[in-house]
Amino acid sequence: MEALCSPQNMSEAMRRVIANKGAPGVDGLTVRELADHWKRHGPTIVSQLLSGTYQPVPVQRVEIPKPDGGVRKLGIPTVVDRMIQQALLHVLQPIWEPTFSEHSYGFRPGRSAQQAVAQAQAYIAAGRPWLVDIDLEKFFDRVNHDKLMRTLYGRIADGRVLKLIRAYLNAGVMEDGLVTPSAEGTPQGGPLSPLLSNIVLDELDQELERRGHAFVRYADDCNIYVRSAAAGERVMKSISDFITRKLKLKVNRDKSAVDKPSQRKFLGFTFSEKKATVLVSGKSVKRFKDRIRELTRRGVQALRMIADLNTYLRGWVGYFGHAEDYWTLRDLDSWIRRRLRSLSWRAWRTPRKRFRELTHRGVSAYDAILLVRYRRNPWRASRMPALNVALPNRLWHERLRLLSLLDLWRQMRA
Repeated sequence: MEALCSPQNMSEAMRRVIANKGAPGVDGLTVRELADHWKRHGPTIVSQLLSGTYQPVPVQRVEIPKPDGGVRKLGIPTVVDRMIQQALLHVLQPIWEPTFSEHSYGFRPGRSAQQAVAQAQAYIAAGRPWLVDIDLEKFFDRVNHDKLMRTLYGRIADGRVLKLIRAYLNAGVMEDGLVTPSAEGTPQGGPLSPLLSNIVLDELDQELERRGHAFVRYADDCNIYVRSAAAGERVMKSISDFITRKLKLKVNRDKSAVDKPSQRKFLGFTFSEKKATVLVSGKSVKRFKDRIRELTRRGVQALRMIADLNTYLRGWVGYFGHAEDYWTLRDLDSWIRRRLRSLSWRAWRTPRKRFRELTHRGVSAYDAILLVRYRRNPWRASRMPALNVALPNRLWHERLRLLSLLDLWRQMRA
């Protein structure tokens, strides 16, 4: 606890919380107000931590829509509790990190989703063309507190730290002004939750290693690679029994499956059938298009729209650029330009303005009249040759500085 409360550790924890931004908790205190608040109340809070009397505030319930339907329930701690959890993470992570499995990639320093996907690709290429995809049902909501605390007790000697972690687990959730106690689970949203989830699932990693399985785990996404469908069915049954019996967790039978990797998605990626090439999954492409539609809604000024698009495209390629998926990126570049052309066509509105814009931009009067008389919707009009002449690719990429996914991808791989 003394290490947790050291001025240097607390200062670094505050810096991290402020840098991560995020919404306020139930007390309404924002990250901008944290430094001043800590100057006034920090000594009292540190005294409570050292004496083992500090009580965390219930987390604020926030529901985030999932890409494939349903909602993910997050628990947003107050900024002070986020700072204390961050400080606690700095102390606990060095204790557990060296002993975690090499097959675990989520929420660990120096490890990434792209490394997990590369390892999965290596297993498939090495002759393991079948996948045991295990989905844990409401994992963060079902973590057994007593079992987790027994694991922590094995390495933490300071009772005040154990008491503080238990207090965070039991802090409860505030929803619609009412506080609900937390009998199980680790609320998603706090800095400490990812480490605790890795500690819980490390027992699964150790068991899989003991059995000699080729597997990759990223947070609660666990994929095991085997040589045949029959082997996959045996592994699915035995590992599901272990998860239920030993970890006290529940396997989602509807979302878990034994299948070819090309038929499943892993961290937004999938794999080709023959060469195990890393591709962007269909669901990721759909989410990409949905986001582009949001950024290119009507009423947004053109230069602002392009700036927002470029920010998103850089981040998207930063994550998905590791895929060897030239054709998908090429098609998405074309789809974005078509989306922008349809918006321009809609913005020109009247036949008179459309004719004037087309002829001004180099379209013959004859072709302009044909297009103006084209009574289909703007999306269909956007693929007509005359509109491509009026709004060519170079307009978007050279004059308006719209970034190209393919160019970003090539730069990343150069």
